[in-house]
Amino acid sequence: MAFLVWLESIRNPVLDAVMSFFTLFGEELVFMLLALTVFWCVNKKEGYYLLFLGFFGTVLNQFLKILCRIPRPWVQNPKLTVVGDSKVTATGYSFPSGHTQNVTGTLGGIARWHQKTWLRVACVVTLLLTAFSRMYLGVHTPLDVGVSLAIGGVLVFVFYPLIQKICQKPNGMYLLLGVMVLVAVAFALYANLNTFPADVDPDNLYSAKKNSFSLLGALLGFCAGYPIEQKYIRFPEKARFWQQLIKIIGGLAGLMAIKEGLKLLFNAVGLTHVSLNAPRYFAMVFFAAAIWPLIFTKLFRFGKGETT
Repeated sequence: MAFLVWLESIRNPVLDAVMSFFTLFGEELVFMLLALTVFWCVNKKEGYYLLFLGFFGTVLNQFLKILCRIPRPWVQNPKLTVVGDSKVTATGYSFPSGHTQNVTGTLGGIARWHQKTWLRVACVVTLLLTAFSRMYLGVHTPLDVGVSLAIGGVLVFVFYPLIQKICQKPNGMYLLLGVMVLVAVAFALYANLNTFPADVDPDNLYSAKKNSFSLLGALLGFCAGYPIEQKYIRFPEKARFWQQLIKIIGGLAGLMAIKEGLKLLFNAVGLTHVSLNAPRYFAMVFFAAAIWPLIFTKLFRFGKGETT
């Protein structure tokens, strides 16, 4: 905590802006942008790698949050301030850092997959600055960030050879998906059925429950979409520049429309239970894994004069 107090003493508008920028690399939206851009436009195997790092890392991260239940820094030290509106995205308990987990898995995974030195350096520098930004902004302690860096780093190196082997053996992919779904189900059962102590913060508990359903829905969506893409679509990652733009912009627009559209629809009919995050994220990932690839494959064929 003393380190956060020292960081608070050196804050200034320029550093505030820089650290607020780098912290964005740990957001869910940036993870989706990077992982799906790789999946649609660069290399499907690498896309699977990044998506699995994100799924498994987040399940583990959220499980540790609700298991350890360590309060945020400003709760531990009420005199500590945070930068701007950083509290808005700092949901759930403090330990370990979700943003650090996300950026380590995403950028660490990209650095591990590629051999280009400049790309590896850029990824590592960015992820370290993102991790540091969480402490600078006052929303995480060094312990929160350090543990997430360690967990993320281990997963990056464990999953790399695993994905390389599994992509050559489809049955191995189904086995991995099955294991990950079981882990997600276990987390959902723990977060929603376990009897927690009376002093558990209700907002943090709600965050854990919401995330448990979101992760389970996302994994089930991928389980449904993966075999369809493998058997019936098999879209090409490489395409012309304008086609790649359509993949990215159209895909992300569709994802956000599903995410927010279903939320508005559920609210409009009075359905507000936290479990509804499962169908929302199922629909999003199924769209990304199968529906959107099918659509842009047909569009590009049509653009080349093919009518079938």
